Amino acid sequence: MTAGNWTYSGTMDHKPSKREKEHRILARKAAEKGIVLLKNQGILPLSLSLPVALLGRGGEKTVKGGTGSGDVNNRENISILRALEEAGVTITSTDWIRDYHNRYENARLTWKEKVLEDAKKAENPFDAYAENPFAMPEGRLISDKDLQGAKAVIYVISRISGEGKDRRREKGDYYLSQNEEEDLLYLHEKQVPVILILNSGGPVELTDILEKAENIQAVLYISQLGQEGGYAVADILLGKAVPEGKLTSTWARRYEDYPSARTFGYLNGDLEKDEYKEGIYVGYRYFDTFSVRPLFPFGYGLSYTSFSIGFQGLEIGEKNIELTVSVKNTGECYSGREVVQVYITAPQNGEGKEYKRLAGFAKTGLLQPGQEQEIKIRIEQKELASFREESHQWVIDKGSYGLWIGNSGASLTLAAKLTVSETKVIEKTYRVCPKRRDFSDLQPPAAGGDEMGLWKEEKSNLVPSCRFMPMEEEKKIYVAPLAQDHPAEDLISLLYGNITWGASNLGSAGTRVPGSAGETTRALEEKYGIPSMIMADGPAGIRLRQSYQVERKTGEVYGIGVLGALENGFLEPEKHHENADVYYQYCTAFPVGTALAQTWDLELMKEFGEAIGKEMEEFHINLWLAPGMNIQRNPLCGRNFEYYSEDPFLSGKLAAAVTLGVQSRKGCGVTIKHFACNNQEDNRMGVDACVSERALREIYFRGFEIAIKESNPVAIMSSYNLINGVHAANSRDLCTVLAREEWGFDGVIMSDWNTTVPEDGSIPWECAAAGNDIIMPGNAEDDKNIREAYAKGLLSEQTIRECAGRILYMIKRLS
Repeated sequence: MTAGNWTYSGTMDHKPSKREKEHRILARKAAEKGIVLLKNQGILPLSLSLPVALLGRGGEKTVKGGTGSGDVNNRENISILRALEEAGVTITSTDWIRDYHNRYENARLTWKEKVLEDAKKAENPFDAYAENPFAMPEGRLISDKDLQGAKAVIYVISRISGEGKDRRREKGDYYLSQNEEEDLLYLHEKQVPVILILNSGGPVELTDILEKAENIQAVLYISQLGQEGGYAVADILLGKAVPEGKLTSTWARRYEDYPSARTFGYLNGDLEKDEYKEGIYVGYRYFDTFSVRPLFPFGYGLSYTSFSIGFQGLEIGEKNIELTVSVKNTGECYSGREVVQVYITAPQNGEGKEYKRLAGFAKTGLLQPGQEQEIKIRIEQKELASFREESHQWVIDKGSYGLWIGNSGASLTLAAKLTVSETKVIEKTYRVCPKRRDFSDLQPPAAGGDEMGLWKEEKSNLVPSCRFMPMEEEKKIYVAPLAQDHPAEDLISLLYGNITWGASNLGSAGTRVPGSAGETTRALEEKYGIPSMIMADGPAGIRLRQSYQVERKTGEVYGIGVLGALENGFLEPEKHHENADVYYQYCTAFPVGTALAQTWDLELMKEFGEAIGKEMEEFHINLWLAPGMNIQRNPLCGRNFEYYSEDPFLSGKLAAAVTLGVQSRKGCGVTIKHFACNNQEDNRMGVDACVSERALREIYFRGFEIAIKESNPVAIMSSYNLINGVHAANSRDLCTVLAREEWGFDGVIMSDWNTTVPEDGSIPWECAAAGNDIIMPGNAEDDKNIREAYAKGLLSEQTIRECAGRILYMIKRLS
């Protein structure tokens, strides 16, 4: 089991390492910066001497992250209760907390029995786990006794979601549970000030309760903050840290306000297909254009201080525009940081466009009261462009473009106007992923929103105006590497992962590092010296087994099943073996993707990536299966917590920063995923995402394009789903034409795990033919199917050598 110059990953020393301690500090910092203050009527920050009642599901049982491959088996998690108690806060509701603790532990045991029983009947035990997500139990209704001595209440609403199943439009999930609503109304009757904390992977509808319960004086959206989340929340509540997070998705007043509300996933009664009829109007693009008022707008987040943002100047560059903006802390008590957001309003000629789109952003340093900072924000010309589906071109239309600056999508000032004198084609493309179903994309109203068009008449004469001349985009030429030194029959083994006979499909497909997700083949190591590359799940850290045992006499690693690799071993605890050494692999559970994104902090995202790379080096991981960058199309997607935003520009920039951080470490690579349209978890392996090419290009592909061009990721993971009738892993349009021939991607594309296993899943040989180089985790049927196709002439030797060439180049790059 010796690999390179190491034999076993991890350490036999159980004590926290120096790296663990350093990364705990970073995890706490990232968590603090990702918390979004949605409402504050002066109650925050709290005085340390103020006694409080801590109530709600997540007070002691704070949810660190989502479930499935996005989980991390870390050493310990800090709850909000523990952090507040350690900070010296007096908690008065100990009886309620103790009662809920017992309810929770009993519910966990009942859930465990259900999963284990269903797993006996499932082909893959993970399916039993995914189909039975743990639901936190209701607490008992609160009473006067729970409030005795409390001057305020901290009420924590928690939700758990994860891989394999979408959230539900039900009470206790997207809506408040019956008990939660009754609790909050009871507190309103008692006129106790309430700080409401949302500990969930996505929105919980609050419109009615905020209108009924006026005593809710503050609302914090903490998302899921990883292992140090409790400390971060306590720091914000007590004023040791100042809120600086901003929402990366729009929170609707009503679920029905989302454009995909009625047709999303299980709600349309057809899990086989989902027609993306909203087209490009996703998130704030829809709310703005169709004049739908949200509860909390995109980019929104309050602070304990205040800022002024002023436009200082505009410089026209070659293919870009650079704005200079000044930001001043106008408060008197607290230092803080502000995010400057720049939006573009495009002319409404030609096809309809969204009212505005995010085109740039920057975050200030820590500003003391009265301190001012000047920052520069560059806008690339492609952010002005729209895609013409009929001619397959990116076009910058002639006309006037408004440049808006502010600290949220709903708090903007027109700063400048750009004039483009002639329509310019900046990029010609191929036709990819043609829509097969007959439906039309949503079109904006004739007026195009309350302000659309009016800004030119009323506001544009008051701001500077510049002319901008678009230019054709440069194109990176892709040249496919060929593996020419070995027989094609031998190279076929590279086209699927290392086959581990009898191993589970998630959590232990990798054997060299216990708990890793998988490996490239080891079949060519002895013959040709081609090493395998080890992969581990993300994106909130590295998911490995917490510990494993090695038989001293033989050196054999004792294995566990898929359930043992989940939930820190709760479902299937590891058995103790005599005469065995124990190795520990404590990885850091950082905040989930959404919480990280809410920092809007590219430097922090790169620092996070560097930390991931450091842990990859320590545990001998070559490829991290992250970042996840699918679009948060609908709040019910079960995996939204892994993803960054409803906005493709923001998603792409954040993913690029993380990628640059990870790949700054030698031998470490990322796998950006899931390419593309992995926007629902119910029937994720069979659903057909029916999307117009314009919406694909402007919304669902755009973030991947930015990440690839700005950070050169080592790998991409294709998604399970079909796009317009073709499985992503079987789509040559996606894997070859778009990623390589158009964007110049020179890395490897791998499938998501077991995409070829379902009867109607991806076809193995067609993966290679499409340019999906590696099928993961690999099985004997994949090998058989590919070899048969090669023998029949369906799969060419040239294609095999191209796929193998990219894989060998990746191995060289990471070795």
